[in-house]
Amino acid sequence: MSNTGGDPPLTRRQIRQVRQIHERAQHTLVEPAPPKPASRAGRNLPAAIAVGLGLLGLLILSLFVREEAFVVLVLLATSGGLWEFARALASRDIRVPLLPLWVGNAGIVVCAYTAGPDAMLVAFFLTAGGVFVWRVLDGGGLGAVRDASAGILASAYVSFLAGFAILLLIQERGPWLVLAFVFAAVASDTGGYIAGVLLGRHPMAPSISPKKSWEGAAGSLLLAGAVGVGLALLVLDAPWWAGLLLGVGAVITATVGDLAESLLKRDLGVKDMGTLLPGHGGILDRLDSLLMTAPASYVVLTTFVS
Repeated sequence: MSNTGGDPPLTRRQIRQVRQIHERAQHTLVEPAPPKPASRAGRNLPAAIAVGLGLLGLLILSLFVREEAFVVLVLLATSGGLWEFARALASRDIRVPLLPLWVGNAGIVVCAYTAGPDAMLVAFFLTAGGVFVWRVLDGGGLGAVRDASAGILASAYVSFLAGFAILLLIQERGPWLVLAFVFAAVASDTGGYIAGVLLGRHPMAPSISPKKSWEGAAGSLLLAGAVGVGLALLVLDAPWWAGLLLGVGAVITATVGDLAESLLKRDLGVKDMGTLLPGHGGILDRLDSLLMTAPASYVVLTTFVS
């Protein structure tokens, strides 16, 4: 019988091959295994610990070997933070003029070290004016004022607040004051992180930072308060309540700084400000609590300690 105009009939061997292919496809299209639950730590903990200890060692060396090394360290950290800030804002088409920010950053830090708070404030205002003029001359338009305002915010947030750490450095027993301020802020972060991971049940600000909890805040108060009191009695030769005030102040400002950066990142649609520090994110992700804590610690330490 002729099969003209149609496909030839399948042989039994071909039918078996089709069935085998169909069975293999069914086995392949099974429901995928559920993903493994994410670690409650929320980060690469070994890398975070290693990087944190390395940064702490670098900080101590810069403070007690040669003070100018700490100034250079602050310059490098703030310059990197400004770069991350500008890059994050660029994702929303905000053009922050980075070169005048870097120049102004150096001016703010150096003036704080060589001439004190008044010169630091003048350097900040000059930076703000320079950023505005630079952005306008670089091309006006509707976005010029917005971009210049973002640049001034970056200078205030990163450079000016970091200048208070330099102001602590130039006090009597300056390296110890800087170390006390850093330890109080780190203790707040560490205590909040540990208590939040182990006990966190009640979110503090779920729409901004879902992982931050009231249990974590209690852990921050306990550890930062204990570290502050210990530093006051053993290192700073100050009353215990001054150390407690330092610790409690660090918890408030570090929490505000962390939430403020979380809100900024949420608005910009980024998870981290950068990737330079494994386990921590970017430089600003590590500096957020320190920047806000620096001026408050300066007030406490210069009033009740130095």
